[in-house]
Amino acid sequence: MGRMMADCRRWPSDINCSLTIIGEEDEVVEAASQHAVSAHGHEDTPELREQTRGFLEPAEQYRPEGREKEPMPG
Repeated sequence: MGRMMADCRRWPSDINCSLTIIGEEDEVVEAASQHAVSAHGHEDTPELREQTRGFLEPAEQYRPEGREKEPMPG
């Protein structure tokens, strides 16, 4: 599998977060999960890491311009 991306611009947030993390899948899951805890107040749980992994996109989809917000999945 190629490089992956977690892009906070994808989701609405109280802090209007613009962080994008790109790297190998396990690295991105770790960094994005730590970010979700420290910046967004989520609890660090196995469920958070599983959800984070499910939100990853191929790094090739990165675009520097803004993007439309998507509703958080249920």
